[in-house]
Amino acid sequence: MRRRSFLQAGAAATALNALPRFAGAQQLPFDPRPGGWRTFEVTTRVEILKPLGTNRAWIPVPSVEGDYQKVIGNTWSSNGQARILSDGKYGATMVACEWSGQPAPRLEVTSTIATRNRRIDLSKRDPSIKIDPETAKFATAPTELIPTDGIVRKTAYEITRGKSSDLDKARAIYEWIVDNTFRDPKVQGCGVGDIKSMLETGNLGGKCADLNALYVGLARSVGLPARDVYGIRVAKSEFGYRSLGAGSPNITKAQHCRAEVFLTGFGWVPVDPADVRKVVLEEKPQPTTLADPIVPPVRARLFGAWEMNWLAYNEGADLKLPGSSGPQVGFLMYPQGETGRERLDSLDPDGFKYTISAREIKA
Repeated sequence: MRRRSFLQAGAAATALNALPRFAGAQQLPFDPRPGGWRTFEVTTRVEILKPLGTNRAWIPVPSVEGDYQKVIGNTWSSNGQARILSDGKYGATMVACEWSGQPAPRLEVTSTIATRNRRIDLSKRDPSIKIDPETAKFATAPTELIPTDGIVRKTAYEITRGKSSDLDKARAIYEWIVDNTFRDPKVQGCGVGDIKSMLETGNLGGKCADLNALYVGLARSVGLPARDVYGIRVAKSEFGYRSLGAGSPNITKAQHCRAEVFLTGFGWVPVDPADVRKVVLEEKPQPTTLADPIVPPVRARLFGAWEMNWLAYNEGADLKLPGSSGPQVGFLMYPQGETGRERLDSLDPDGFKYTISAREIKA
């Protein structure tokens, strides 16, 4: 079901002087604002190197549309039987393909999208912007990896104690995650998002699928509708932060998930505490702390804004891949494949054999 509901001078100068820059790129303060649309073409190529019996692959394509992304179209070619499918709960869309007997199964999918930067003005509240009860119930429900009871709820109540408004609660959770978690470079891919284990063990390290899932779970457990949005970076950051963009047209390992929280009076508000921690770890040689001048501009803006050098695929969780005999996946952000013997490792693009590339289409 598709659930888009309607979508000081001295400090700024210090941040500007501290910002990194790409060679030949203009140095700007990190401040994504809605502007003109940019068009991108993203191509995913999959091969199954050791086919056995019936072989299958699933490639996510964008199903999220709104004031920051428009889906222009998808095309595909294959030597198997390919078609576009959608799961019945989240509307997560994919091109699914099946091969029986072909010696070299292959599938290529090209998605074309338009994006523009996103920012919510949190100083202007419109009381008429409300969430419908069905969507609110859906977006506060637990998932397998994102429970909303026990230690998750206890932690969220501690974080939001004394906060009366939804905006204050949402911001408190964001600031707590930025202050208390860290990006762990040893975690494979984007992580798995097992937030209960993170809180029980006290190991608050991870990557975007862990840290932003933690935001979603904490928000849901105090009644704030929230959701993960799974996608992939498609271009460099226009603000010079190399850690916040794709480094080249090859984006095979550039997957990134973000989060949203619904606030009455504002609608779905974009947040991304995980990227704040990414800047701390990756933007400069270590040690770097939250107090480093490169961090506060990003921290300030990633509660309420996204730079849209990124494609949003879907908001799905605990997905059963159509036609698969294997287990469900926690989220669909990587190509998936299986042979008659086993599910292939989606975090091993060389062994599974897939590549993803992106290019901007200039007018």
